[in-house]
Amino acid sequence: MKDGIIFGAATSAYQIEGNTFKDGACSSNWHEFAMSPGKIKDGTTGLVACDHYNRYREDVTLLKDIGFDAYRFSVSWGRIYPEGVQKLNGKGLSFYDRLIDELLKNGISPYLTLFHWDLPVWLASTGGWSNRDTAFRFRDYAGLLFGRFGDRVKNWITLNEPWCVSFLGYWEGNHAPGIKNDFSQVLSTTHHQLLAHGLAVEVFRSAGSCSDGRIGISLNPLIVYPADSKSRNDIKAAETAWEIHSAFYFDPIYKKRYPEIIMDFIKRFQPFLISDNDLDIIGGKMDFLGINYYCPSTVKADSSFFGFAPVRFSGNTGSYNILDWAVFPEGLYDLLNKIKHEYTKDPVIITENGYPLRETVSEGQEMDDDSERIQYIKDHIGIIRKAVQNGIPVTGYFVWSLLDNFEWAEGYKVRFGIVGVDYKNQKRIPKKSALWLKDFLKN
Repeated sequence: MKDGIIFGAATSAYQIEGNTFKDGACSSNWHEFAMSPGKIKDGTTGLVACDHYNRYREDVTLLKDIGFDAYRFSVSWGRIYPEGVQKLNGKGLSFYDRLIDELLKNGISPYLTLFHWDLPVWLASTGGWSNRDTAFRFRDYAGLLFGRFGDRVKNWITLNEPWCVSFLGYWEGNHAPGIKNDFSQVLSTTHHQLLAHGLAVEVFRSAGSCSDGRIGISLNPLIVYPADSKSRNDIKAAETAWEIHSAFYFDPIYKKRYPEIIMDFIKRFQPFLISDNDLDIIGGKMDFLGINYYCPSTVKADSSFFGFAPVRFSGNTGSYNILDWAVFPEGLYDLLNKIKHEYTKDPVIITENGYPLRETVSEGQEMDDDSERIQYIKDHIGIIRKAVQNGIPVTGYFVWSLLDNFEWAEGYKVRFGIVGVDYKNQKRIPKKSALWLKDFLKN
């Protein structure tokens, strides 16, 4: 801990574990998606990834050597229940037992994410998150993990970025399951994920093993600026974009209602979506809010956003990274300030923040200079300091990511890791950003 802030690194199961079918695990929607030709830019999958399933001790040693307080990771649902709820896979549970124990032995606090996008194929085949029943299957899965790990894991995250699951999976179609332009399923998959979150929080409150633990969710709200700050139309466009991208998630969690524009969409596309008590369940009290922040956006009121609202995303001030995301650290402060004043004064943890590069990683060779990543991390830590000084309760920062990994639709060509991975031999090679963080956390 530095200046009262927990510092850690984050990963997710399908991106680093590899060994998709080892010890009785089943395939996931993401593995099936990656196996489909043309879905991943470099034609790869997470079948091998970083082989973290076998090399987790080495990776925990890296965390300790850099000086991190905490490690955020996710559990692969299909390792726990590979053939439906009737069959529990003890070997899958044992892997996470070993990982958690290794972290604690090295003085690193585990932050466990229950769902980070990889849905067991048996659930995906029944409709996945578009099927309301999946929320209740998630409740049961969460309850099992609370009972198994709650004596050792004190910080829990229900879902990671439900926006991506819904909008990238069912509107843009570049994430699993790869469906395009189906706003009806965007609505249903969002609502059912939020219901699953609320049900998990309910179970958490009743789990005796978690009585001294905390639970939250990781969202990726997009701070939006009008292209012309003097244009009423652009200002309205920015407000609409916030409602569709961010308030869609914040409002039910913190206000037990959906924004008016979302309710209009629900009445039009999914009139029977919300059942009695759903919003009360979704709005159950959390202990902290996780925020994943990479970039902001600007909008103009001159086209069509999702085909329904007069919004078009446009350029932004500042520089851009290789994914064409604007580099604007000040956006994080504006976002945190907005959340504090409009939604909650609960503790906020930055559960992801990182910088992509296309680097050369090879054993025996000097690492590419990732000074851009160092500057990005340094600037965002500076924003957190400013936020704390101004009364915004940020209590943690997790860099994305500990390791280079399978970067979803981008495959392995884009690297976010502060530790490089030579995929030919799985050699871990700390980058200059890792060395900078080590010095920062020490001094």
